[in-house]
Amino acid sequence: MSATNDQIIDALRPVEDPELHRSIVDLGMVRDVRIGDDGNVSVLVALTVPGCPLKNEITTRVSTAVLALRDVSGVGVEFTVMTDQEREDLRRSLHGDPAATAGSSAAHGHAQGREIPFAKPGSRTRPLFIASGKGGVGKSSVTTNLAVALAARGHSVGVLDADIYGYSIPRMLGTDHEPTVIDEMLLPPEAWGVRCISIGFFVPEGQAVVWRGPMLHKALEQFLTDVFWDDPDFLLVDMPPGTGDIAISLSQYLPRGEVFIVTTPQPAAQKVARLSAAMAEKVNLQVRGVIENMSWFTGDDGTRYELFGSGGGAELAAELDVPLLAQLPLVAELRQGGDDGRPIAAVDPDSEAGRIFHGLAEQIAVDLRPNKIYSSALKIG
Repeated sequence: MSATNDQIIDALRPVEDPELHRSIVDLGMVRDVRIGDDGNVSVLVALTVPGCPLKNEITTRVSTAVLALRDVSGVGVEFTVMTDQEREDLRRSLHGDPAATAGSSAAHGHAQGREIPFAKPGSRTRPLFIASGKGGVGKSSVTTNLAVALAARGHSVGVLDADIYGYSIPRMLGTDHEPTVIDEMLLPPEAWGVRCISIGFFVPEGQAVVWRGPMLHKALEQFLTDVFWDDPDFLLVDMPPGTGDIAISLSQYLPRGEVFIVTTPQPAAQKVARLSAAMAEKVNLQVRGVIENMSWFTGDDGTRYELFGSGGGAELAAELDVPLLAQLPLVAELRQGGDDGRPIAAVDPDSEAGRIFHGLAEQIAVDLRPNKIYSSALKIG
């Protein structure tokens, strides 16, 4: 007895588009199913855009689902492409109509366009600002690995690379394709369970971004409004060092943002990091904790060497009256993972640094929920 069309559609219903995370049946992507006398099944799928970068993944998911049915001996997946009108209808159903919210956005002080979803009172997303007073303290590495660790706990996670002049998140996450555009709606690439958007996707290799404040402001607004983030549990924002235009804009766009200060143990770095906390205070953002990076290096003999001094993170946390959430060691694997797109929290979660990142994710997700009491700093060994 061969499978029926209804059985095949039911089998395909749990299959999700890898970018939209919705059932391909509910999205209207399954256009035709044909069953041969020999048990071979042919499925016609409409891609959202020509040249879909995850076409092979869709093929695999469809084939696996249908082959699980009894009496199916083979599966052939063919593709067509949605029309412009179908893409517009899809964008409206998922992302709304920009024209409908233009007046509301203008009323909230934003440029005319779509309202920022994370600023709405009912938004379930927690925006986390990962900030530092100066560059070179490992802020982007912390952002990347914390995002991966949160995703590993089962949370939906996005990363906004707001370090426009020194973008690095796509490389650190190892994303292998650019955002897909569906009727002016951007689908952020995903790696290690984390979606991300960055100016790095839109700037030719080796070209510098030379923009004044208004252009930065507009780019950030588009990253927040034109990208289909799909209401993640967490939106991590990799902030640029310092206290300039970007920090001011983001405080306006994401007034519920929680600030986490990254510093090194060096007293000089701690004093500069204090400026980011002062900036947060001026724009009414709450500093939730301090993360100390490069706290020590462990030699082959097992001895810990505090290459950058000690006490900077604890001193800053005490000054700000917030917890020192974690102290991270200086390890080559953490740096190498950032260069290779293989974050240590993903590829070696049981390492010293990996365990600390996963513990930090638990603290932020559980202990630092609203009205929760802070827990002590994570320091393994």
